[in-house]
Amino acid sequence: MYHTWMRYFTPGPVHHRLGLACLGVGLQHGELPTVGPRTLDHHVAVVITAGTGWLRTPDGRTRTVTAPALIWLTPGTPHHYGADPGTGWDESFVDFTGPAVAAYTELGYIEPHRPLVPLTDTAGARAAVSRIVRAARRGNPHLEVETSAAVHELLIALRRARADTPPGTDPVLAALARDAFLPLSVAQHAARHGMTPTELRTAVRRGAGCSPKDYLLHIRLGRAKELLAATELPIAAVARRVGYDDPAYFSRLFARRVGTAPVRFRRRQGRTVPGGWSDRIPDPEHPPVIGPRTSA
Repeated sequence: MYHTWMRYFTPGPVHHRLGLACLGVGLQHGELPTVGPRTLDHHVAVVITAGTGWLRTPDGRTRTVTAPALIWLTPGTPHHYGADPGTGWDESFVDFTGPAVAAYTELGYIEPHRPLVPLTDTAGARAAVSRIVRAARRGNPHLEVETSAAVHELLIALRRARADTPPGTDPVLAALARDAFLPLSVAQHAARHGMTPTELRTAVRRGAGCSPKDYLLHIRLGRAKELLAATELPIAAVARRVGYDDPAYFSRLFARRVGTAPVRFRRRQGRTVPGGWSDRIPDPEHPPVIGPRTSA
């Protein structure tokens, strides 16, 4: 048994120029039907507020989803997920697109390569979704503008609620996030917390789904992007702020992982970032997809 409410919109081109355009919103509870396998042409943030389930990632792995959690659905990437039978889960979702998507991605607010993100809580996300739901009342002349503003708010709330941002529900992850900018090796981090490197790797893999090195690097580069975009600090100062004494090494690492040098990344933040959008939003009973539908 499940309950579902959803609505989809068709914002015009001028509304896409607001940066983020909301394409739809939904609230669902209970033993929901499995979603996918399918592929979309826009982004969806699926916020799991209660319950458990599973997510099959493009590499064929099946990940356990335990609330509170965020599932990112990104354009062109197949996804397949569902709530556990017999228990179900509570979820809210927001479909969105627009030219600001690329900037939010570059700054680490949207994570295409991290489809499952543990959260500390969902209060902020629920408040943003509630604003979209209220704006979705029929005949609202401010629908597109109000929902666009709420999507910006949602992305900020989800970034604040990520479990790799203190305070976290997992003490190991919270401690690593707190110390992420110290110039320490993985072995030194483990020693600070009374663990062996193997024990630390096991704990981080269990809590975040990646290695300690990648977890720390993700936090460091995310902060570096924010400093590059929002300040005029020299590259060497940014490097030191995020734990690298050698600015040349930091620049090489940043370029390898982000795909562009820090200087070029900073320059790009001052320009409009191109982004695609879909104007084919079908009936609320048929969520928008690109590929053939294989299940609801």
